[in-house]
Amino acid sequence: MTTTTPSPVRHRSLGDHTWQDHAVCQSTEYNAVDPEIFFPEPDETNKIAAAKALCGQCPVRRACLDAALEGGTTDGIRGGLTEEERGPQHEKIADRLDYSRVNDTIAGRDVHLTKAERRAVVRAAFRHGVTEQRLAWLLKITEEHAQKLYRELRRALRNRDLNQPATTTTPTAQPSGEHLVRGDFGTAA
Repeated sequence: MTTTTPSPVRHRSLGDHTWQDHAVCQSTEYNAVDPEIFFPEPDETNKIAAAKALCGQCPVRRACLDAALEGGTTDGIRGGLTEEERGPQHEKIADRLDYSRVNDTIAGRDVHLTKAERRAVVRAAFRHGVTEQRLAWLLKITEEHAQKLYRELRRALRNRDLNQPATTTTPTAQPSGEHLVRGDFGTAA
């Protein structure tokens, strides 16, 4: 029995367009691809099916979809999805939270991040003791802005802790006639 381990997700770095060289839709002398196939009219179902079939074979399909969503590209078929299929994802892109992107950023890779992912990077960096200087470098912001983000996070964590209801234990009623002895109280931790 053979088992395969999935390769780790490799996200597009900032300004990296090299993934396009590996796209199936790139026309070469051996594989002529008409780019118009990726911009069909809504009623051109044959073109849509042909474009989706090509996307289904593409090794950089996820990078293509991410580039379309992150860049706000709403035209044509990108990443195997039509304009209409990508529409809801475009609306939700700011709220996307992919922890593999967060982890890649903490590891030092320049990855495209959404607002939610940037907030998660700040929380993860704070939790792991990343300095403000390093956070500034990771998010491509000033050190003053990194200090402000850490201050806001500390305040939010402090307020969260203050707003948590105090948990008190109520003694359980003892059946009548039973008396508690020293061993019934346990030990202090």
